Amino acid sequence: MNGPRRTPRAPRDVAREVLLLEAAAIAGLLPQLDESFDRAVEMLRACSGRVVCTGMGKSGIVLKKIAATLSSTGTPALFLHPAEAIHGDLGMLVAGDVVLAASYSGTTAELLRLVETVKRLGVPIIAMTGNAASPLARHSDVHLGVAIDKEACPLNLAPTASTTATLALGDALAMAILEARGFTPEDFALLHPGGQLGKRLLRVGQLMHSGEALPQVAPATPMRDAIYEMSRKGLGITAVAADGALVGCISDGDLRRLLQADEQLLQRTAGECMRPDPRSIGPDQLASAALKVMEDFRITSLFVCEQERLLGIVHLHDLWRLELF
Repeated sequence: MNGPRRTPRAPRDVAREVLLLEAAAIAGLLPQLDESFDRAVEMLRACSGRVVCTGMGKSGIVLKKIAATLSSTGTPALFLHPAEAIHGDLGMLVAGDVVLAASYSGTTAELLRLVETVKRLGVPIIAMTGNAASPLARHSDVHLGVAIDKEACPLNLAPTASTTATLALGDALAMAILEARGFTPEDFALLHPGGQLGKRLLRVGQLMHSGEALPQVAPATPMRDAIYEMSRKGLGITAVAADGALVGCISDGDLRRLLQADEQLLQRTAGECMRPDPRSIGPDQLASAALKVMEDFRITSLFVCEQERLLGIVHLHDLWRLELF
């Protein structure tokens, strides 16, 4: 017979308990960190192949996420389903790979069968379990403990706090490897060309108008021709350059002020009317850095220069199209 039904608690009371238990599970990883973690990081950093992540059930879902995090931060990784592996997918393993396996009990049958074969292939294994005496822990080259006091499930049955702890330790591994590799924002940008993160990490040199699209005139250019250049290029501004170096600029706003103050404007040259020392940025700077300069100085264009040599121009509209706001 079924036991007496529990009186349901308020949803927020359940949520608070779950969050506290899962936070405690993560905090409980700190005393479990030892030299094994350092060995695991070095093994994964030195891996010449891929990090092959594997696990069954909820652990498998967590390992898929860990594989994605590793791959996105410069460590090639993939997920291998242990049941599919022993039915033909073992061909995914190649020399130089490292296996990262997770099972809270350390006794998952499909995983242990896979481990037997992996050991025969000579591929090293890093295991994450809650039981250092388990078969999976004993047969691994490095064991990382993810033991918890209690699942967040009110029945203490569904994997909840244990999977949270495993995921957190996987993130810790990925971030430690990232630092060990010297992974930079530029490296991240190369791996994330799409999406909001990738857009924020685009370099100014990838966005600038250059060549024929760059509005520029010489200091001796008559103002009539300078105005035509501004109109033709459609950016509301033109650079004034001498021998390839940026020496000044003329914007739509400058023109309005000049027209009010000087009736002979069209008889003058760009060099006489230009505003000196315009704002500029290097081609290797990030799009987000260009946006910050524009916001700080309330301008809509930035010239792109390298060692004073004019390379291009980036406009606020170029950043709007990236939806950086």
